[in-house]
Amino acid sequence: MAFNDLFRMSCHAVITDEHGQVLLLQASYGDGRWGLPGGALEPGETIHQALLRECREELGLEVTIDYLSGVYYHASYQSQVCIFRCRLPAGSVLCLSDEHLAWRYCALAELSAMQGQRVGDCLSFDGTVKSAVFD
Repeated sequence: MAFNDLFRMSCHAVITDEHGQVLLLQASYGDGRWGLPGGALEPGETIHQALLRECREELGLEVTIDYLSGVYYHASYQSQVCIFRCRLPAGSVLCLSDEHLAWRYCALAELSAMQGQRVGDCLSFDGTVKSAVFD
């Protein structure tokens, strides 16, 4: 990779409810896609700082990071994506930013194949950080 080549990196949180369903947010931009809380790193941030900032901005809450479960390459975006297992504070109430229209908890089986693999790897974490390449 040359010094001036484009490279992207983002961090996302896998948060579940008491039934094991995964928290998804619906974007207010683009095609309104549903996805995990999180987003791109800003210059000078670590992956942990970026994830905490993104969750604070998107959910209005401080999450607790439990572990990094995987790092995945998405060729279509030329991006590495870090997936973390996180928890919300007990009794918390979500306060979405303008970037999102709605939130919901979703069963693992309802996720796309790519999202299902990333979340599945996270929920079955055995101490080994996983990786994969997606188109």
